[in-house]
Amino acid sequence: MKNLIFGLLSFLTFQLNAQNSSTVDSLSVNTIDGIVNIGFKTLSELNGDIRNFEKLREIYLPTAKFTVVYHESDSIPLKYESLSAEQFFEYLKEASEYYEKGFIQYELGKVVNEYNGIANVFQSFYAKDSDNQEVKGITSYQLIHFDDRWWISDVLWTSNTNGISIPEKYIKQ
Repeated sequence: MKNLIFGLLSFLTFQLNAQNSSTVDSLSVNTIDGIVNIGFKTLSELNGDIRNFEKLREIYLPTAKFTVVYHESDSIPLKYESLSAEQFFEYLKEASEYYEKGFIQYELGKVVNEYNGIANVFQSFYAKDSDNQEVKGITSYQLIHFDDRWWISDVLWTSNTNGISIPEKYIKQ
């Protein structure tokens, strides 16, 4: 009987610890800046870094959508492309050789609009890949607050490859 009780207690302790273990710092998901910054940093990789997909899954809703808007100058026949969270993570895995060589992005500025548990963040960025291709653009994050934390529900981004400058209001002053 003692062994059964000890085994049951050990199992419950393991389950509770597993549920509370997280690769994301809880303070990062408690603020809009925190969740956007961790999402931004997690997608950047220095040469040889390994992307943490578990961390990505902890900041995006399972139903999140990732959409990129292309321009004629991008020489891509699509006007836009949308992927589910799992499709986007799979794309990142498949393109890992490209990203492992290095892809870094820096925030240039952001504007936050928040109301009653929802938020939109316009974050301007500078990005550079391992081929030294540089680009600037804007990422729009849609956020929702529930379970005492923020979640990223959708991400939409575009770059200035068509020559349209980023408006000053989206760049740090």
